[in-house]
Amino acid sequence: MHRFANPTRFLKIAAAVQPWMAGLTIILFGTGLYMAFFTAPPDYQQGESIRIMYVHVPAAWMGMFCYAAMAVASAVALIWKHPLADVAAKATAPVGAAFTFLSLATGSLWGKPMWGTWWVWDARLTSMLILLFLYIGYMALQGAFDDRTRGAKASAVLALVGAVNLPIIKFSVDWWNTLHQTSSFMKQGGPSMPPEMWIPAVVMAVAFKTYYVWVLLVRIRQELTANKVRILRLKQVHGG
Repeated sequence: MHRFANPTRFLKIAAAVQPWMAGLTIILFGTGLYMAFFTAPPDYQQGESIRIMYVHVPAAWMGMFCYAAMAVASAVALIWKHPLADVAAKATAPVGAAFTFLSLATGSLWGKPMWGTWWVWDARLTSMLILLFLYIGYMALQGAFDDRTRGAKASAVLALVGAVNLPIIKFSVDWWNTLHQTSSFMKQGGPSMPPEMWIPAVVMAVAFKTYYVWVLLVRIRQELTANKVRILRLKQVHGG
């Protein structure tokens, strides 16, 4: 991994990969949305509202995935002082927060016709809301200190401590009696849905992943450029 620690080398790789991720994202989103809204059949119980799940479920997966990636990057930054790890964690936070918010919003849209209410203090919903607050807390700590290094360390510690919430989200429907349904896709015996329903979900999930990589590369490149400008300004101030 230290081969990619050099910002110049990383920027070259990112510049080559970024257009491919952008193209894949557009193709996969177009394909996934078409399949979800036009080829996938309605559910025999949930009817047309099942189509919300093609956005809700991948968004929930990505909310958790991004936080796991942020926690790993924070650990690498704290332990091995990898120069790009903190930048990657910082770049991931708003993307993960957006996915988590999208998951909560679409879940609320689905909950109204299914449960008769926009929100319940269900174990899965509550733990996802806590995840959103953890993202917000991480971003707040980043800018809470005049010393950027102290802010980075404080937010990294929060990211690692907050990672305990991930297994709670994952297993909440198994540990507690909740309104939220159990997984219909990730089961030991395979998906319980027919292919015409789970294939669009997989396509959308991959689309969300490529979108994350695309935006992550864009944000890291922007952050590295901003750091270069900041260093040049500091040199000019001290030089003057």
